[in-house]
Amino acid sequence: MSSIVWSKRGGLLPMLAWVLWAAPASNAQIGFVPSAAPANPKQAAPIDLTGYWVSIVTEDWRYRMITPDKGDYPGIFLTPEGQRIAQSWDPAKDEAAGEQCKSYGAGAIMRVPTRLHIIWDNDTTLHLETDAGKQVRLFHFGVSEPPKDQAPSWQGYSVASWEGLRPSRGSMGPVVATGGAPAVRRDEGYLKVMTTDLLPGYIRKNGVPYGKDAVVEEYFDSFNEPNGDSWLIVTSVVTDPEYLAQPYLTSSQFKKLPTASGWNPTPCEAK
Repeated sequence: MSSIVWSKRGGLLPMLAWVLWAAPASNAQIGFVPSAAPANPKQAAPIDLTGYWVSIVTEDWRYRMITPDKGDYPGIFLTPEGQRIAQSWDPAKDEAAGEQCKSYGAGAIMRVPTRLHIIWDNDTTLHLETDAGKQVRLFHFGVSEPPKDQAPSWQGYSVASWEGLRPSRGSMGPVVATGGAPAVRRDEGYLKVMTTDLLPGYIRKNGVPYGKDAVVEEYFDSFNEPNGDSWLIVTSVVTDPEYLAQPYLTSSQFKKLPTASGWNPTPCEAK
């Protein structure tokens, strides 16, 4: 980018960025205000994930919409022990043991065809609920690791943070006041979630396993289309030294819904 711009009369004008750097005291006179740091993660959110969303199944249809046969897991690389577990899958035994939610844990729930309802529980906790399996995930901001006494569960413990923050296009432009209040600068970014403390579960409904030491790394990103549609893209990486020979990567798409219509919580099913 050139460090100078031309005026209509052909003269040279210093770049506005240089003016702001060289003479910060003049900001108020030319219509700019510095950005104040948000007080909490809810206020700092660069994207709005709240509301109702529905899965749009655009790939792996036969593995997500229909329960695959035992041993049908192409594209998933398992250790010998992982293969043994997958080949011994028995949904009746899972039901008898009260473990019909094994394929609804954090390692798989975003691949389950479902609706999501996302709200803020408080300024530092994002709450995600699924109607499939009636699962609840809590994303905790401002912590670096789970509590020492955290008990394993299907959804584990999720540490969240806003990542990739950068000024949105036009955020350094003139402040346009509404009712005397300056416009708020909005950054761009995405949500990163790291989940541990999981109960052993399935990354695919036909018994393809992940173990208690699995780590689920997720990235939630959202964007709007010109027609007004809002989309949520969740990229997930499941790493498990016990059952997975290499990390399992997926990308799942959700479309925002205008209302709660269609929200239908249903219990977990083993098959």
